[in-house]
Amino acid sequence: MIDRRVQILRTVASRGTVTAAADALGYTPSAISHQLRTLSRDLGIRLLEPDGRRVQLTLAARLLLRGADELSIRWEELLAELATVSGESRGRLTMCGFSTASALMPAAASAVKQAHPYTTVRIVEANPEECFDLLLTEHADLAVVVATSGTPSLTDKRFEQQSLLDDPLDLLVHVDHRFASRRSVPMEETAQENWILDRVGRPYRNLVVAACTYAGFTPTVAHEAVEWDTGAALVGAGLGVAMVPRLARLPADDRIVRVPLAGEPTPARHVLTAVRRGSAEQPVIRTALAALRDVAAQVVG
Repeated sequence: MIDRRVQILRTVASRGTVTAAADALGYTPSAISHQLRTLSRDLGIRLLEPDGRRVQLTLAARLLLRGADELSIRWEELLAELATVSGESRGRLTMCGFSTASALMPAAASAVKQAHPYTTVRIVEANPEECFDLLLTEHADLAVVVATSGTPSLTDKRFEQQSLLDDPLDLLVHVDHRFASRRSVPMEETAQENWILDRVGRPYRNLVVAACTYAGFTPTVAHEAVEWDTGAALVGAGLGVAMVPRLARLPADDRIVRVPLAGEPTPARHVLTAVRRGSAEQPVIRTALAALRDVAAQVVG
């Protein structure tokens, strides 16, 4: 079991600033700073040094985290061994994931409750970067995330990440649009459209822009919308087209039509499961991962 303050240091290291770490953990920046000061004092080492608006870990702090990661992995493995030997599966399982993972996580939670009736299952909606922070700080045990440039690499030794499914992106158009009756549309044919995209810098906008760039054009941005419902309403009003994941649940609206996108590669989000390294064989987590794979296979099928 790792000192709570070391978990906070991990989050500061991944987020780059005390303020960003505080936002991720739900603390105030002053509380984070206080925890790190007491850890530094108790260990007798300096942990952070300023680097412009960000902070850098000292060599001692990096050594501390490397050792803590190794201890954490062994601790998770030991918990799995103890649970397997005892045959008991009590306690809590917390699953976190992005909004459209709601098509996956409830079914997995039900499967866990059926197999482990004395386990409390909790679901938390969070963006991918937050999910990894929740895993590190043990506020979550399993995450369902979309791979983005901001998430840890598959080689990150702190986590075990496994491919779950590819979630294709569909073109969303008004019912009177020239594409509405098509069975599929190649991306390059959408080059002259007015696009409704997410805000600048957000992973979903980057994904759509990358798909357009690969097809040979830069999208004309007519409107920006963060929520699927807002984007769908704008499409329904005839104000442009949008790209939505197949898993996204949109409000019933006979003014909008989903049209599959064609081409190689077909635009898609890559969905992963992630757990703390060493924890995958804990019985409750193992059941949840298996249930997610089953649900994903049905969705893809």
